[in-house]
This record gives sequence, C-alpha cells and structure tokens, in this order.
Amino acid sequence: MSKSISANEVKEHNTVEKGLYIIIDNGVYELAGFLDEHPGGQKILKRVGGKDASKQFWKYHNESVLKKYQSRLQIGTLKEEAKL
Repeated sequence: MSKSISANEVKEHNTVEKGLYIIIDNGVYELAGFLDEHPGGQKILKRVGGKDASKQFWKYHNESVLKKYQSRLQIGTLKEEAKL
C-alpha cells in the first residue's frame, strides 16, 4: 500500500461508480464497497466523496475506528505536490 495518489485523482473519484475516494489526514481510502456497512449511513460518505474528510471523520470517530478499517480501506497516501 505504498501508492501515492494526487489530490486531483481523489477529486475524480467522487461517486460510487468512480470509486468514492476520501482523504483522512494523509491517507486515501476507497469507500464504495463500505457504504452498506457504515453505521452512519451512505449519505454522509457520498457527501464527502472526492474530498478531504478529516474534519468530519475526527468529529465522530476516534483512532480505534481508523485502525479497525485502515488495512481494508486505505489504498494509498496523498501525494505531496509542489506549491507554486
């Protein structure tokens, strides 16, 4: 799981059909296959698809939740890009 994924690539995966990627801290997660399992429902995950969901995630979850699902859902890390 050493794949670096750009912020633009995450933005492109903003629907279930496109893969539904989100960012939590610097990790990139693919959630299309997790929608039915999410206790908070599908709607919130679809709303944050293609975006950095760190703020929303940490508001409702603790580190144990991230650790529980990380190995299954994390597909890479956010690629550091040069800022002009």
